[in-house]
Amino acid sequence: MSQLLISVTSVEEAKLALIHGADIIDLKDPASGALGALPLPIIQAVITLVDGKKPVSATIGDLAMQPELIIPAVEALVALKVDFIKIGFFPNDDYQAVLKNLQPIAVTGVNLIAVLFAEYQYEVDLMAVLKKYGFIGVMLDTAQKNGLSLFDNYTHKQCKDFAQQARSYDLSFGLAGSLKLEHVAQAKLLKPNYIGFRGGVCVNSQRQLQLDLQKLAAVRIAL
Repeated sequence: MSQLLISVTSVEEAKLALIHGADIIDLKDPASGALGALPLPIIQAVITLVDGKKPVSATIGDLAMQPELIIPAVEALVALKVDFIKIGFFPNDDYQAVLKNLQPIAVTGVNLIAVLFAEYQYEVDLMAVLKKYGFIGVMLDTAQKNGLSLFDNYTHKQCKDFAQQARSYDLSFGLAGSLKLEHVAQAKLLKPNYIGFRGGVCVNSQRQLQLDLQKLAAVRIAL
């Protein structure tokens, strides 16, 4: 059974997500991009609230793939003991420098998740490279929050191929990207480890508005 990941922006939203059955509390700032990062004090407050009851994931922000940007952001989340750290792989000719600098962090047991975007093209061997450098999972998301869902950008076959490739490298994998209740059945067919929601469980399906409790409950039931 796929787990339910709910992205929250505050302690108050984290409380609601916990009450309504989220399996993973995800921290990000929708107002700051696809993977906008929340301020560290908010992340710390949510971790304190959750108190180990559920895993907490957090994004490092929409950062260019440069070691001098990525590594400090990752280290800050490591210091807060975030369970899963999500790193967006934005277009770049060469991820090697970042990956080489992340490997010493990964080997200490830090759980790094690579977020890949349906709108972008990646090297065919990227998942093998991610596994080599210590990543434990991949997430398929959308970079452009324009109302189009993951399934508007990726066919079912493309998603299935993504899932099979992730499994072949023993990487956990998740699906996100403007998903709504109507997408749950299609997502479940792919048997992801988790399915992530933000806009689809917000008022008026607007990711920058507050959580909609009825939508949260409906998604939980559907899963």
